[in-house]
Amino acid sequence: MREGLQPARPSTVARLVTTEAQARRIADLLGESFDPEETAVAAFEMPDEKSWGVEVYFEHAPDEAAVRDLVALAADPETAAGLVFETLTQKDWVAASLEGLAPVPAGRFVVHGAHDRARVARHRIAIEIDAALAFGTGHHGTTRGCLVALDRLLKTEKPRPVRRRAGSRQRRGSAILDIGTGTGVLAIAAARALRRPVLASDIDPAAVRVARDNVRLNRAGGFVALAIGAGLTAPAFRERGKARLVFANILLGPLKRLARPIAGALGPGGVVILSGLLASQANAALAAYRAQGLRLVGRLTLDGWATLVLRRG
Repeated sequence: MREGLQPARPSTVARLVTTEAQARRIADLLGESFDPEETAVAAFEMPDEKSWGVEVYFEHAPDEAAVRDLVALAADPETAAGLVFETLTQKDWVAASLEGLAPVPAGRFVVHGAHDRARVARHRIAIEIDAALAFGTGHHGTTRGCLVALDRLLKTEKPRPVRRRAGSRQRRGSAILDIGTGTGVLAIAAARALRRPVLASDIDPAAVRVARDNVRLNRAGGFVALAIGAGLTAPAFRERGKARLVFANILLGPLKRLARPIAGALGPGGVVILSGLLASQANAALAAYRAQGLRLVGRLTLDGWATLVLRRG
């Protein structure tokens, strides 16, 4: 999930622990009060299964007093007083992404770091990810939701793999697009599972470099091509035919703006998997894509984040 809020930039995070009811109210109000392209909000159950946490990531340092006032409005002043702000540097993002994370299963897929390589079951499609300064280790509910959605899709549809020689050029008509690829995990998963060409893009050159390293690490270079660009603006997209599958794990604002281009990129029966959405934002995204003639065929929520699956025709 790379477009909109840029995790690679120095950012601020606000955190608090409260009840489930208050966490949901706070997340809803903060999500409605700030620009979704510069802010990401999540409410989630804590490991003790008794309390809930709220995290708000800001691309730019916020007015802390104003944020506390909003929390007090959604909950109470005592809860607002417990809000903790922390400045995150690029190095902090790496540590936050990788420190202490266990392998993450998502259907037939499992995403892991190098330190867990030996712990992965043989029957799963293992994807080893070095997050570096890009976003998307598989532990976040948006990335995991997309992987679970892909796994469910593959249980009902079994596309024929494309036989290609290593090092050969991808042909016109790439079947799969990954917009806002981040670490490349979704592109790698699709390439490994389907053995079909994937074109992945990101607006951040650093993310594309990280994704390229991960593609090589997972031996998917023969199927995954990478491009720098926002949305579908990269020249490489214009060279491709209609897509059978599109991933767009970004944020609500960019997702709404991309509804028409993504719908236009899909071939008959093509599927788009959308995420980067708080559960409370899902209906707004759904309305934008239904307006382009797509129909909802799947929906799931993980850790307060929604994933939508829509089909053309």
